[in-house]
Parts: sequence; structure tokens; C-alpha cells
Amino acid sequence: MDQFLFFLVAFLAVASAVYFVFARNPLYAILSLIVTMFSIAGMYILLNAQFLAIIQIIVYAGAIMVLFLYILMMLNLNKQDESKKNNTLKFAGVFTAGLLLIGVLGVFRGVSDNQIVLENVDKGVGLTKNLGRLLFNEYVLPFELASILILAGIVGAVLIGKKDL
Repeated sequence: MDQFLFFLVAFLAVASAVYFVFARNPLYAILSLIVTMFSIAGMYILLNAQFLAIIQIIVYAGAIMVLFLYILMMLNLNKQDESKKNNTLKFAGVFTAGLLLIGVLGVFRGVSDNQIVLENVDKGVGLTKNLGRLLFNEYVLPFELASILILAGIVGAVLIGKKDL
């Protein structure tokens, strides 16, 4: 089951990345990039790296992609495409969503309680608690030096950005 999920998420990531490269409409390109970022977060979850998955969603799919979408909406690049909209694409979207719903229901119907027991697997790998323990015990000096460096960058940016200080 894990291998099937991995290949499904990997196919989704590669397909949306290819669509990003070849999309003619910049809005659809950015939306496919968001799908790619969520797919990569799904791969992190399958690898038991939940912290990286959450950071991937918050930083990339959340902040950066919303910024891209905001800039794209502010530019309003598709004024000439507004008159070309038709109902065929809406029908295709509803049809595809229905097929997806049927597929998801089929997958949930086929799931059984027979789970493979994995022995000699450390369940603590990739958890946030272990990452925090490692950061604040073994790597406390580099972690604090990085925070001081980030603070110095923020202060420098504020000083540069202010006109009269």
C-alpha cells in the first residue's frame, strides 16, 4: 500500500511539474506548482518526516505560492482571455472531479484491516520531538548562531529600509 501511495504521489508531482513547464496560462502554471508542492509534502509524510512536510506546506505552498498568485492577480495578464470562456472546461472539471471521487471511494472500499507488521522500524525517526531534542542538545550552538545571524539580517533590512534614522 505504501509503495502504491508513493508511486501515486510521485506521478502527481511529476505530472503537475511537467504541466507547470508547458502551461500557457500563468495562473494554471502557478496552481500546478502548488499541486507539486503538496505532492512533495505527501512524499515527506510517506517517508515519516512530518516536520519537513508541514514546513513544505507552510513555507512553499502557503506563503510563496500565495505571493505568486497575488502578484499574478495584480498584473491581470488575461484581459483578452475573458471573452473566450466557455462551459466546456467547467463540464470537464466536474466530470474529472466525479471520476476522482469514484476512484477515492473505490480505494477506501478496498482497504482492509490486514496491515503488514514492520519489525525493527524506529517509529521515532522524523518526528518533531526528536528533531527539537537534537537541535537543543547536540546542535544548540549552531542553532543559536543561525538565529543571531537572522536577527542581524532583519535589523540590517530595517535600517536600510528606513529613510531617516
